[in-house]
Amino acid sequence: MSMPESLLVFSDDWGRHPSSCQHLIGELLPEIDVTWVNTIGMRPPRLDLLTVKRVWGKVGDWSQLRQADATGKGVTNHTNLTVIDTKMWPWMNHRWDRWLNQRLLMSQLASSARSSVAVTTIPIVADLVGHLPVRRWIYYCVDDFSVWPGLDGPTLGRMEDELLPKMDLIVAASDSLAAGIAARGFQADVITHGVDLEFWSAKPHDLMQPTMSQIPDKSPLVLFWGVVDQRMNADWVLELADQMSSGEIWLVGPKQNPDSRLSAHPRVKLPGAIPYTELPFLAQRADVLIMPYADLAVTRAMQPLKLKEYLATMRPVVAATLPPVLEWSDCLDAVDTVGDFVDRTLFHLQNNGGLSLTMRKARHRLEIETWANKASRFQQMLFR
Repeated sequence: MSMPESLLVFSDDWGRHPSSCQHLIGELLPEIDVTWVNTIGMRPPRLDLLTVKRVWGKVGDWSQLRQADATGKGVTNHTNLTVIDTKMWPWMNHRWDRWLNQRLLMSQLASSARSSVAVTTIPIVADLVGHLPVRRWIYYCVDDFSVWPGLDGPTLGRMEDELLPKMDLIVAASDSLAAGIAARGFQADVITHGVDLEFWSAKPHDLMQPTMSQIPDKSPLVLFWGVVDQRMNADWVLELADQMSSGEIWLVGPKQNPDSRLSAHPRVKLPGAIPYTELPFLAQRADVLIMPYADLAVTRAMQPLKLKEYLATMRPVVAATLPPVLEWSDCLDAVDTVGDFVDRTLFHLQNNGGLSLTMRKARHRLEIETWANKASRFQQMLFR
């Protein structure tokens, strides 16, 4: 099986955070040339701090040549990777918005697209299919953006409906996403998220220590990492905080309009995002890792990247019972109510973060869930 000359990838900004697409493509980079396209248009601009920061970052990207990190971990650069920060109009909800962005993207990508295989995780490229000179199109569906908080859901839903019949191959990151695609009359193969076992299970002396000075040395620590937004069940977190007699709950990651009650509680800390390379150290310091997502359409469809990362740390995990959690219920505590969430988390705090032998053995099946295995299957699908 020969690799194509190049891939043209439309996804989240390279290096901004280690997404599933970055992990997959990163595994293929030693063998293939990749042009990674950073775009805008998923989140409509608003008069808020998040938009200001995003616009400022984009202007900076457009004005300078950036070196691309081929691993997503700040370790090495790869000559096979080119990142293009495309200049775009930041709206997609009107016909003329889409017409303008189609022209802008065509003018910037035509030469890079020639004879490439195009892979997209975002539906805003629907207007490019049939116009860019690529060999074939693959849609890698990683989330249901039509119900994602803060995004232009109606527009993204319509564009995904337009995208699906134009694709040569559809790959979904979960059975729930594949079922949603099947309900619209299309077939999707499923590749669930992988995990870098070596990265997440390294010994403490091999880990990069966070630069934060405020990490508690001895107090009990409950940890979540990821985007802190409206998907989080704030009532669960606050009840746990009220019931804890000591220690803190850390919600680590970028904040996108989270419940304001969280930052007001003295036991809940929202330190913001930290470098990806520092998360394994923080995980080993934690007594229990939590995934308190609310039961919403968006959480039922998604497959959290952090789930297998949590399990790989060999720390106790307490997670809301959602479809992606069920198949790993023998490896963690899956809970349905706030009472169970609080009880199981406090149990692990009282036992100093110990993990039962049964759960430890059950987690051995992570060995077949590596990103290398997922990328090998993805590569086969590219040429099926």
